[in-house]
Amino acid sequence: MSDFDPLKDNDGELALQETKPQLQKPPLYKVILLNDDFTPMDFVVEVLMEFFNMSEEKATQVMLQVHTQGVGVCGTYSKDVAETKVCMVNEYSREHHHPLMCSMEIA
Repeated sequence: MSDFDPLKDNDGELALQETKPQLQKPPLYKVILLNDDFTPMDFVVEVLMEFFNMSEEKATQVMLQVHTQGVGVCGTYSKDVAETKVCMVNEYSREHHHPLMCSMEIA
């Protein structure tokens, strides 16, 4: 019987093969605003400028997308940032007595 061991090197030491870990980027999430029939357009623009650092022109474009298509993308973020923005916008809307809803979905 042979003393050959595929895990052993010729000098009796254990042979190791280096492997690189398979790293993946964390998934990103889209933060979206949902249309309703009660929130004023000015308030939606204000939210987009305040919480998503949009210019007035960009915020108006997104607001019109929400108004005409029922949903508008505010930005794409890591999960923690997206969750935080959703909570902040929803809380701000409630404080101002508007039904505006913010949500997130995987990008």
